[in-house]
Amino acid sequence: MDMFLKFPRLCGRKPWRRPQAFLIFLIIAATAPGFFCPFECRAAPFAPPAGREGSTAINMDDPAFVGWATGYENYEPGTHLDAAWQTPEQAVGKASGTSYNVVSLGRGGRITLIFDPPIQNGEGWDFAVFENAFNDYHLELAYVEVSSNGIDFVRFDSVSLTPGPVSGYGTVDATLIDGLAGKYRQGYGTPFDLSDLTEKDAVQSGVVDLDRVTHIRLIDIIGDGSYPDSLGNPIYDPFPTTGSAGFDLDAIGVSNGAPYPDTGGSNGPPPTPRPEKEGKEGFGGQGGCFIRILHN
Repeated sequence: MDMFLKFPRLCGRKPWRRPQAFLIFLIIAATAPGFFCPFECRAAPFAPPAGREGSTAINMDDPAFVGWATGYENYEPGTHLDAAWQTPEQAVGKASGTSYNVVSLGRGGRITLIFDPPIQNGEGWDFAVFENAFNDYHLELAYVEVSSNGIDFVRFDSVSLTPGPVSGYGTVDATLIDGLAGKYRQGYGTPFDLSDLTEKDAVQSGVVDLDRVTHIRLIDIIGDGSYPDSLGNPIYDPFPTTGSAGFDLDAIGVSNGAPYPDTGGSNGPPPTPRPEKEGKEGFGGQGGCFIRILHN
């Protein structure tokens, strides 16, 4: 059990980040004395929307960002997608935080973004994915996978506890989902920590190097429940939608791995020093985590 139930790290990592840990928690709670209340009446298990206490949402202007995607490849748009939204160039560079400067994936579509220099597995979250949800509840979701060679990918574990189908204009509770891109409204990124992948077979074998992640692939989740989370639960998000169907990618920002501008690689300003007190920057009110300087 110790391999799952870890204490949070300094940079805001949650003890229940991994789906396996959450499942163990449910088993323990269900057999504990006094567990008479249905799960729905207890506190929601995952981080709430941006701006609320405990949220892990990362503002697009957070100084922890030191780089953004530098290119893309293998854009494979899904169905129910107008040509006007098939603009993969919109996902390169800094997040815009608007409803329009995005590339839509369509139902079941996918795209791979390229990072040069690579992303490195550092302290706390290493990158954040931005979608264009116009509020905290109309959330379109995607799987997130990483690679260090553009060929072999490993996927982040995910959990979806949304109890049933969501209409095209319906809502998704952010506190019931984890490990999926699209958890937060436009202008706020969903953070991902490469350390969550250390036990994956491809990482253990060295096929995927978490200290040199060069590619991130996003795969739209068709929200009718036909796509599962890591525990086999059906994933629901607004369905059906048309025109700009599927996940709408704004950008992916990097917190760990890109060198500072004076080493010739970053396309943004260097991060400021660690804040004097918790909550000024970085992990959405839980402290900042910054890269180490690279030396030639």
